[in-house]
Amino acid sequence: MQSLQVFSVTPKLPPELEPLWKIARNYWFAWDNDIASIFEQIDPQLWEESYCNPVWFINHVPQTVLQSLAKDDLFKERLQSAARKLDEYLSKPVPERFASPDPDQPVIAYFSLEFGASLCLPIYSGGLGILAGDHLKSASDLNVPLVGIGLLYGQGYFRQYMTPDAWQQERYPDYDFEQMPLKRALTPSGEPAVVHLSVGDRPLSAAVWEANIGRVRLFLLDTNLPENSPEFKLITSRLYGGNLEMRLWQEILLGIGGVKALKVLGLEPRIIHMNEGHSAFAGLERIRVLMKEQNLPLEAAIEVSASGSIFTTHTPVPAGNDRFPPELMQQYFEPYARDMGLAFKVFLALGREVPQDDRESFCMPVLALRLSRFNNGVSTLHGKVSRHMWHKVWNQLPVEDVPIGSITNGVHPPSWVALPMQHLYDRYLGTDWRENPDTNKVWSMAENIPDPMLWRTHSHLRARLVDFVRERVKAQLIAQGARSQDVMEAEEALNPEALTIGFARRFATYKRANLLIQDTESLLRVISNKDMPVQFIFAGKAHPADQGGKQLMKDLITLCRRPEYRMNMVFLEDYDMNVAAHMVSGCDVWLNNPRRPLEACGTSGMKAMFNGVLQFSTLDGWWDEAWKPDNSVGWAIGKGEDYTDPDYQDFVELKTLYKVLEQDIIPEFYDRGRGEMPRAWTARMKRALVELGPRYSSHRMVEDYFDTAYAPALRSHVDLCANNYAPARELSEWRMNIMTRWSDLQIKDVTITKNDDVHVGDQMVVEASIYTAGIPLENLSVNIYAGSVGQDNNFLERSLFPMEPIGDMHDGWQKFRGQASPGEAGRFGFTVQAMPVHPLLPNKHSLGLIRWA
Repeated sequence: MQSLQVFSVTPKLPPELEPLWKIARNYWFAWDNDIASIFEQIDPQLWEESYCNPVWFINHVPQTVLQSLAKDDLFKERLQSAARKLDEYLSKPVPERFASPDPDQPVIAYFSLEFGASLCLPIYSGGLGILAGDHLKSASDLNVPLVGIGLLYGQGYFRQYMTPDAWQQERYPDYDFEQMPLKRALTPSGEPAVVHLSVGDRPLSAAVWEANIGRVRLFLLDTNLPENSPEFKLITSRLYGGNLEMRLWQEILLGIGGVKALKVLGLEPRIIHMNEGHSAFAGLERIRVLMKEQNLPLEAAIEVSASGSIFTTHTPVPAGNDRFPPELMQQYFEPYARDMGLAFKVFLALGREVPQDDRESFCMPVLALRLSRFNNGVSTLHGKVSRHMWHKVWNQLPVEDVPIGSITNGVHPPSWVALPMQHLYDRYLGTDWRENPDTNKVWSMAENIPDPMLWRTHSHLRARLVDFVRERVKAQLIAQGARSQDVMEAEEALNPEALTIGFARRFATYKRANLLIQDTESLLRVISNKDMPVQFIFAGKAHPADQGGKQLMKDLITLCRRPEYRMNMVFLEDYDMNVAAHMVSGCDVWLNNPRRPLEACGTSGMKAMFNGVLQFSTLDGWWDEAWKPDNSVGWAIGKGEDYTDPDYQDFVELKTLYKVLEQDIIPEFYDRGRGEMPRAWTARMKRALVELGPRYSSHRMVEDYFDTAYAPALRSHVDLCANNYAPARELSEWRMNIMTRWSDLQIKDVTITKNDDVHVGDQMVVEASIYTAGIPLENLSVNIYAGSVGQDNNFLERSLFPMEPIGDMHDGWQKFRGQASPGEAGRFGFTVQAMPVHPLLPNKHSLGLIRWA
């Protein structure tokens, strides 16, 4: 029998406790321990049971407890103080450098398929989502005028449990949004916001929910509405659930629906930031809107939209880049292309590396790259890998000139530094370390922390981790129906004084979770050493469809369960932000051994670093740029070699792993002086905080995005929109003219004047004749392209030396002259290049046009 009507009944808070709702509905509690501790103080067990969800928590606190708290003067004083603190945080003015041209509007809309802002908002799967959550948190702390756009999944990402034979199983809880720190977003007229769009020829509606992430508003779309068809209701059911068609629906909703949501909410951000290719359709929708509402031709609309678009690619692994077959795209986008006035074949070309290849699938990162003027990878190495990976999109350019830069990821220290370590930082770094944008100044003061205090705090966190692991393992064994003897032994697993090495991440095969266990003889030798004990803690999830990743996990867990290993090696089920927080703060060493160069960044190691945990990793992702050859901030597995044989790579790096572990890491950890403190180890901990802290904070990351992408994109976008988009029309007409004329441009008669013997620093004069094909000289950039070359005469590195026009033009020809000089001894070569330039074009490489001598 079903109820006729259903009501949401909330507790009746005494007036003195009303501020509880205010602090519960802003996710600032996720990185401000003063706020979180108020709820934990009321009922620690209920707080843990709530997954640190203050709304659910308040709704489950007995009314009698609330009445009692209303009479507790000390509690009320703490509550009022927390409410004032939140008010002060939210009321800080936007710094002038971040200010919006329109104070009532955000500058940036940040699109992402997942966000990891809090344990109680489970719409994340791993590093991509956690990075997005940290981006919003730092944007909030720095007061950058930014909003987030994502999807609200009714079942989130899966919760993990293991069968008795160690095979991963998935369960999907149903989340009640009204029991979460969420509210329905409202239109400017005060109505609940709903977005309407078409998926192919079928209507789709989505409710818009709002989560307040400090000062940042995160808007999340939900399709579980009565007016939607049953299959469309499931679009926002699960993160990364369903088949390829479901993924396409989700990305249509995120990109096209996200842009529509902003309009329904009355928001007009000038810049969009597409976090991974999932949201690339946002660029298309902005173009369509400009064509419809501003009557712009397609080319001008592309220039306007792309000038204000940033795209961040996160994966060098092909499986991580969504591709859709042409027939599936035709089913859902042929009417959309027609509405834009595009032939469908031309539409498909926007998402193809080789536009003329009718067999090629439609690739979302390619679409994002073509519709953005600012593109980046997430570490220096990943930027280089991405330039190689997407070279076909700009096939005329040298790889090093492919317009994909890099902004290395960072993590949000207040979210990931454990509370005892936070107290230490408050004392020696100053209490404003959480929000201070001067990260160099903040982390340089880590040198002031006394070694004994740093070591005692870290040892306490290791002991806390061991307690946490024991409780989790006991619960896992009970759930699997284990013997009582095994459950009792779990209470003594691990050693709170032993060197503890953590490995926790997605169980993708390239991350090589099984590398350590490929040499069980060495592994057993390490963990059986009674004088210098070592223990390992593992955690992570495999994608439900990744059978290879699940097999790696099964092999690892099976080994951990064997009698000779199980007291020193454990696997924690259901890896989430809570498990991660305990591990990154309580381990001594963070192990990461992906197969280079397939790790885009690897932010889990950064979280550990901010807690004083030392790194031991292959030179991939962020560690490739952070590691120092003297090992002063951590250790490397190998020297960054590139391999063609993955089996040989595994063999070599496995031997290196155990050699460094046994000869360097373990002896140094147990090299104790007076007071049983490892002086060299703590010195290395502090050196890592001082040198790496400023570089890998998400505050630095967001400021880098602002300086190198957001601010230039805003200037470019404003310039193109001036005078009713006249500059955009001019730029698009110039571009079409250049595309027509460029094939006729020629470079010939290149000469060089130099000494017979060329020395470092000698000036060489280069001249060339160029047929300009009617292109104005101010729109030509002509350069000497010179540098060291290998035995095959290919450039190993290069520099550009400008050439200037000399003499009079005749019959369309113009002579150019410039000077170049070698900076180092060795084989030196040169050629001449010409590229089109325009003052309204932020990056001359974005056109992909170049002519060589």
